[in-house]
Amino acid sequence: MMETREAMVRVNQAGEFGAIRIYAGQLAVMGDRTAISGEIVTMAQQEAAHRERFDALLVERGVRPTALQPLWSAAGFALGAATALIGPEAAMACTAAIETEIDRHYTEQLEQLGEEDPELSAMIREFRDDEREHRDTALAAGAERAPAYPVLFNVIRMGCRMAIAVSKHI
Repeated sequence: MMETREAMVRVNQAGEFGAIRIYAGQLAVMGDRTAISGEIVTMAQQEAAHRERFDALLVERGVRPTALQPLWSAAGFALGAATALIGPEAAMACTAAIETEIDRHYTEQLEQLGEEDPELSAMIREFRDDEREHRDTALAAGAERAPAYPVLFNVIRMGCRMAIAVSKHI
């Protein structure tokens, strides 16, 4: 199904917001006591910069944000905190799963856009590259050593897909 540019901006802004909340939940549990805390802070800062740019694009293009933002705030924080409570590797498994799904999502958007919207395409391509770096950072930090990694990874990816699907419309 073709995704409108308005839906792309809405869902991408929601995703960047959700990522910030996931990292906030992880940091609330782990603080700066783990070897990966610095990496999480850096990734969260990048996600915040992405969100700021999508926030500006929402205003510029007159796109309403998702009505589900309060839900994504709570769910993102809870997911981040829960995975951090399991351990640093599980927190990184969460990042690997989310960023794998976002890579797929952004790549699909880029294929759909083609050359129709150079500004949006350039933004999505830049952010996709950052998300790929986050995934690679998570894998290098031991994501695959998390307890029940395949289950955790795939459940989080499925949840991410569902959040993407509903945020396009609501």
